Amino acid sequence: MPLHLLKLCVGAESIQDLEEWIAESLSSRAARGEPAEQFHTTRMVPTRTDELLDGGSLYWVIKGEVACRQRLVAIRPFVDGDGIRRCHLVLDPAVHKVVPRPHRPFQGWRYLAAKDVPADLGAAGDDTLLPEHMRRELRSLGLI
Repeated sequence: MPLHLLKLCVGAESIQDLEEWIAESLSSRAARGEPAEQFHTTRMVPTRTDELLDGGSLYWVIKGEVACRQRLVAIRPFVDGDGIRRCHLVLDPAVHKVVPRPHRPFQGWRYLAAKDVPADLGAAGDDTLLPEHMRRELRSLGLI
């Protein structure tokens, strides 16, 4: 059974912000002649890489909600120019929306067991046709 990661998407206001940043990043890398892959750099290196790479995803918390996920493709530890261990979490650039779930802020990343992941949006539901900002507003009002 795959294991997943949970991480705050700092700076993103919405899933669309994340998708735009990914597109811009991939375009910029291609223009520099670098491999067209998307990754997130983190300070801590996951120790359970085999489980994470067995179908795991990185679930993003955006504006206080678990909102979307990206499939983990590779985990590449490295040492930066200052001698600090870091890690590239290489991600499939496709962003999959999930049934939103509130989550408080935290530092770093957390492991997320398969039994605890939210379902992909569209597989679960009733509010899948609503725009993200409208779903957030209705949820904040306690209407959905």
